[in-house]
Amino acid sequence: MWPAVEERSLRNILVVEDSPLVLKILEHLFRKESAFQPIFCASLGEAQVMLETSAELFFAAIVDLNLPDAPDGEIVDVVMTYRLPCIVLSGTYNEQRRDQMLLKGVVDYVLKESQHSYEYAFRLLHRLESNSAVKILIAEDSDATRHYIRHVLTPHRYQIIEACDGDEALRILKEQPDIDLLVVDHSMPGISGFDLVKLLRQKMKRHELIILGLSADTKGSLSAKFIKHGADDFLRKPFCSEELNCRVMSTLERRDLLRALKQAAQFDALTSLNNRRAFYEHGQQLFQLARSGGRDLSVAMLDLDFFKRINDEHGHASGDAALIAFSRALSSAFPDALLGRLGGEEFAMISQQDAATLSSTLDQLRSHCANLKYAIGAPPLCFSAGIYHGAPDDLESLLHQADLRLYQAKNQGRGRNCWQ
Repeated sequence: MWPAVEERSLRNILVVEDSPLVLKILEHLFRKESAFQPIFCASLGEAQVMLETSAELFFAAIVDLNLPDAPDGEIVDVVMTYRLPCIVLSGTYNEQRRDQMLLKGVVDYVLKESQHSYEYAFRLLHRLESNSAVKILIAEDSDATRHYIRHVLTPHRYQIIEACDGDEALRILKEQPDIDLLVVDHSMPGISGFDLVKLLRQKMKRHELIILGLSADTKGSLSAKFIKHGADDFLRKPFCSEELNCRVMSTLERRDLLRALKQAAQFDALTSLNNRRAFYEHGQQLFQLARSGGRDLSVAMLDLDFFKRINDEHGHASGDAALIAFSRALSSAFPDALLGRLGGEEFAMISQQDAATLSSTLDQLRSHCANLKYAIGAPPLCFSAGIYHGAPDDLESLLHQADLRLYQAKNQGRGRNCWQ
């Protein structure tokens, strides 16, 4: 099945605010956000009408705590009746009021102090968008503490899983290796928090599992000990809900940044295929496995035909669109092969298919590419390919042999495969 272009839908955000200055700031920030569409209301009455008629269309809400027709935060109760994640803005700090709001289950209580405050509210919106895919395991033997953590984290839309001791946590982690973050108590029945962290770090790296340690112990060295054993962060009990949320959000953001850096180092930014360096690294690993198993491999070099003409006559945006369209089609046609963009319009592939089978699939891909619509008025996409099948002795040598056959395909008129 050939890939379809996915369109990302806008997230509607209900904004209830009566201050012209704050509205101006929020409007400016929303203009820079392609993912969110604000719907502004200036009063509780306007917001009620909007929610009564269209609540299911909203993703989240940003509300002012003190409105002309709702001076005591009544807007929060109205919004949360519709189970919308609610970010509260307030011009004054009141610790009792803050605790009340957090107890209600709002996402956060943000002071209107500076530009940074509003940018933080948008950070929360972005995290809400991605948090539904984040799984958090709470390993804590205290029922009260475990339930408190769940209550604090639930408004942020995480998937929450609970374990009452270290042994249960280890079992869950084995059953669900896609858990993103572990909140683990220092002292638990069975496997202790320390031992669990040490055991997990032998198998899982920091970008694979985030670990946040907890303890009621007053020893100052405990946090350092926990982190030295492999935890990413540490909280001393009792802790406030805001601190827990900030620590969780910060560690997830660091994890996401690390993954983005790894993505940039391994994958071509335009096509998302392996870049040259990653292709060679993974290729060497495939060669070692094939060599130890006594299997031959096929290597192919592919090149888009007349690509310079596309750039010159239709613009570089059309050229980029051609590369993206071809890469998606190539990935769909060869889901089990190692693919890479080596530079410009040149691509490479390592496959376990024999040369004849590989050539047949490339012919099918060529027919599909001829019908791709990647830019208005642009010519049909076409490519040439050279294939070499043999013993996996040296990747560079096999690529050279495939490249020689690619030149033969070009010299014979393009739009064909050479593999004999």
